Amino acid sequence: MAYSEDFRRRTIEYYHEGNTQDDVSAVFKISRSTLRDWEHRYKTGNLKPSYPKTRSGGKLQPDELANYVEEFPDAFLSEIGVHFGCSAEAVRKALVKLKITLKKRHCATRNVAKPNESNTKNE
Repeated sequence: MAYSEDFRRRTIEYYHEGNTQDDVSAVFKISRSTLRDWEHRYKTGNLKPSYPKTRSGGKLQPDELANYVEEFPDAFLSEIGVHFGCSAEAVRKALVKLKITLKKRHCATRNVAKPNESNTKNE
């Protein structure tokens, strides 16, 4: 959570009274780098907290992804990612949320005769 603008202003004023960065850090329990950042903001005239930007919903819409996988069931994750403009890992995570599984790796099998049977036909 961000510090209020009032708290920032009091901290900078305390620093401008002649106290060292270490003193201000100890009294207000902030780091010296935070104090330097606030000092820079104070000089530019904007002490307001900058909240993190909200994230968008993402590039993958669940219904569009489900339709694409239904239409192209053999598509690789990387191919789906290129289509939607995102990474293969993002596609994988979205598919997990949708509980959609793609290709399974099947074990290679051979038609091996049992030891007591012969491989030749009886003529």
